[in-house]
Amino acid sequence: MPLNPYSDDQQPWPGLAAKMDPQPDHGEQSYKGRDRLTGKRALVTGGDSGIGRAAAIAFAREGADVAINYHPDEESDARTVIALIEAEGRKAVALPADLRDEAAARKVVDDAVKALGGLEVLVLNAGRQQAEKSIEDITSDAFDATIKTNIYAPFWMAQQALPSLKNGASIIITSSVQAFSPSAHLFDYAQTKAANRAFAQALAKQLAPKGIRVNAVAPGPFWTALQVSGGQFKDKLPEFGADNPLGRPGQPVEIAPIYVLLASDEASYITGECYAATGGSGTGG
Repeated sequence: MPLNPYSDDQQPWPGLAAKMDPQPDHGEQSYKGRDRLTGKRALVTGGDSGIGRAAAIAFAREGADVAINYHPDEESDARTVIALIEAEGRKAVALPADLRDEAAARKVVDDAVKALGGLEVLVLNAGRQQAEKSIEDITSDAFDATIKTNIYAPFWMAQQALPSLKNGASIIITSSVQAFSPSAHLFDYAQTKAANRAFAQALAKQLAPKGIRVNAVAPGPFWTALQVSGGQFKDKLPEFGADNPLGRPGQPVEIAPIYVLLASDEASYITGECYAATGGSGTGG
């Protein structure tokens, strides 16, 4: 049994953290900053909930101004994050958009740069995950939506941000344990997460001469709105993450320190890497 049994309540995509049972810990009360990102300006996609929210909260508490992108249907969650960033005395920018649209994705970057006055950290975290038992059950439209969210959007946004990124900047993309050990029911999602890992490794080599670092983070099972809005089957939710050595899923705040490290100047010699946090499965790297 997991340490904390989870509700099997499901939500329509894209899901809201505020409606989850139990509530995820994004660091609202638990994350303590240490001024590691003072003066930096960051854009976090998927910043309304889950790992993106945890990164956004942590960045603000470490001294950064933060813009968050989110799907328009996630406005209520996003407002909570904006308030948390502002409570730290940092500038907060809300940028709703459906990143499957190229013009919208590129505009998010432009609007973030304009509102923040520049950009040092780009976190490409927004993702789409929908569980299906068989390849035969995945429609072309669904496949296209996953590919556009998880592969096209990071490409568009990194390309758009590049002119604004200077020596010392950091790009971080959220990959997954699925990039190394794909599950049968996440056929399309796993492919995109492998692409995200390659994104970091290839782009890091391109941008190293400019002093811009690119890294990936590979989460294992984390308790986020992604899981309850189609990312896992209903009957699997109560014991989500129980098969890990730690016997439970991670809370988003538990992976936030990796994003902080990779965004910070402390990681000045780290690029082209993939940092895993999987609860003990030992997969990643």
